[in-house]
Amino acid sequence: MIEANTVALLGPDEPAPVAVTNLDGRSPFLLIGDHAGKRVPRALAGLGIAEAELARHIGWDIGVAKLGELLAERLDAPFIAQVYSRLVIDCNRDPARADAIPAVSDGTPIPANRDLSEAARAARIAAIHAPYQQAIANALAARDGAGMRTVLIALHSFTPRMNDFDRPWQAGILHFGHENGFALALLDALRDRIEVVGDNEPYKMDGTDYTVPFHAFAAGRPYAEIEIRQDLLGAEGGPERWCALLTDALEAAEVSLRSSLP
Repeated sequence: MIEANTVALLGPDEPAPVAVTNLDGRSPFLLIGDHAGKRVPRALAGLGIAEAELARHIGWDIGVAKLGELLAERLDAPFIAQVYSRLVIDCNRDPARADAIPAVSDGTPIPANRDLSEAARAARIAAIHAPYQQAIANALAARDGAGMRTVLIALHSFTPRMNDFDRPWQAGILHFGHENGFALALLDALRDRIEVVGDNEPYKMDGTDYTVPFHAFAAGRPYAEIEIRQDLLGAEGGPERWCALLTDALEAAEVSLRSSLP
């Protein structure tokens, strides 16, 4: 069976869609990982693709789960991670968009994503996308209620080569107006620490992004979306090195932004 047309997409013995580390962390940073995992619900029969495809960048953001856990401990920050593959449903897309459940990803056909019924799409949204977004909303509401300042930090990683082009950036900061002062301060802090940093590269934050705009823009919340190149983050010791670097950069950006406020 490729998919049951039911909201109960996940079996009772399968992992919940959201993994939370250090929920009560007192740091100003709330870390999120839209594509941290690569699991596939049993009902989807591996999406009809090889396990090796799921392990590629199309299946998840390589290295982000480990990085988020390390940063959560180092910063005393909460980390909310989505554990199922972005090929099941992309939690950084509006669920109404067709590309939230892609039929093809970087040239790889995804048989289980073709010609889905509305009920089948709704099952994936209800089982994975909605609980993940609700977990973020709940954490933000709790922190707001406690009078805590929160900067929303989305952790992502990117493949070093795409569409026959090498990507020289070691990391990138994505932002799109609104309360982007922190993102710009973080961009400056990273430029002081590594050689090649992208400003809205290798991706731009635009209408395709969902999580940060949904939770930060209307609320006037400071934010940044961080992209790290996967060959660097996925190397032996990569998560530890990037944890140390980002801890310094995030804390420096927070100090810089606070000092600039009237």
